[in-house]
Amino acid sequence: MATSSRSVSGAEPISHGRVLKLAAPIILANIGQPLLGAVDTAVVGHLPSPAFIGGVAIGALIFSFLYWSFGFLRMATTGFVAQARGASDHQEIRDIALRAAILAFVLGLAVVALQVPARMIAFWAVEAPLRVEALAGAYFDIRVWGAPATLLIYVGIGWMIAMERTVSVMALTLSMNGLNIVLDLLFVPVLGWGIEGVAWATLIAEVTAAIVGLAMIVMMHRPLGGRWRLRGLLSDREKILGLVKANGDILVRTLCLIFAFAWFTAQGARLGETLLAVNAVLFHFILFTGHALDGFAFAAEALVGGAIGKADRARYRVAMRMTTIWAGIVALTFAVFYLVAGGLLIEMLTDLEEVRASARLYLPWASLIPLAGVWSYQLDGIYIGATRTREMRNGMIIALVVYLVAGHLLLHLLGNNGLWLALYVFFLMRALTLYVWLPRIDASIRATTLKSP
Repeated sequence: MATSSRSVSGAEPISHGRVLKLAAPIILANIGQPLLGAVDTAVVGHLPSPAFIGGVAIGALIFSFLYWSFGFLRMATTGFVAQARGASDHQEIRDIALRAAILAFVLGLAVVALQVPARMIAFWAVEAPLRVEALAGAYFDIRVWGAPATLLIYVGIGWMIAMERTVSVMALTLSMNGLNIVLDLLFVPVLGWGIEGVAWATLIAEVTAAIVGLAMIVMMHRPLGGRWRLRGLLSDREKILGLVKANGDILVRTLCLIFAFAWFTAQGARLGETLLAVNAVLFHFILFTGHALDGFAFAAEALVGGAIGKADRARYRVAMRMTTIWAGIVALTFAVFYLVAGGLLIEMLTDLEEVRASARLYLPWASLIPLAGVWSYQLDGIYIGATRTREMRNGMIIALVVYLVAGHLLLHLLGNNGLWLALYVFFLMRALTLYVWLPRIDASIRATTLKSP
């Protein structure tokens, strides 16, 4: 019989079935993202030089800096909306959505306006061979115009996750990625647009998804109480300061994470075009796993946030335990699958024999990393739901410092093997710091309960 927890408010209990119901659509939706990256790599991987793979890898990396740094728009939206939902504050649910959407659009316009200095800084920070840099620049110049749309999508997805509308997230994400893949296959192999075709496919898909996502959010709000309002929306100083603080903490945390991955890619670039392409191919294994495990992390965000909104310690503990158990099972499944079928996946991603041969040598590193990374992914979800952003920020800073020190030492000793080993150190250090501080969340719920009349 499935373990469950029923709160005193009579809310739906947290069961294994409910966790899977929340996580499964997110897993299917998120797998589409690295699948899209794999298609991007595959369509250029059959062009006559590994420089095209490197160009897509560097171009995508730059947008990881530009867009992942705004990941606080999704994460903060999810945490605050989930807690408002747990407290049955329907007006605040609307207000958070509108505040976040306005912020996202303004920040997106700022990215477009500052694209020239952003491009210069990006290519200064990420060293790559001149041919790779030229291809990545062509990709950047097209895709950057989708910034407002992309950031609005972040807010929409964050709101849907908090409201446990994960099937809607799946529908929106898969339709966006599906359109992107179709356009990839049309623009590159058929029309011969090269790396520019990959960028145009992404831009068109992002703008389309933003429009559809906003329409979905408006429709979902109709059955809820409250009303849309602009007057007074930004006048609540306490709520604004709380949102700014949480967003700032998550921004620092996200920048550290992106820098860690950027440093990994940049070190691979210094090892030559072939190893850059090898690491780009194998990094898709990590992305597949991370996006799948995010399903359970996102479920933890919604369920933990709801429990905290209700000040229900028992419900919080069940949410934490059940989502983590399933995340561990899925991580183990991915590790076994990669060990068995990783060679076939490499062949699907590129037909360049020198890249294939080198990638097989480093396959065990990519295959087993799900078992090292799952714990940090899951703890992130718990902390986001609890809006304990300061601990997330501090833990990431500590992990990054340890990672860079270990990476410099191991890279000189073991080459590309040392680079992969350092990535293990990074994931495990992230998990360790968050685990040490985990009792603070339980204590804060207990304190809230004792203060309640």
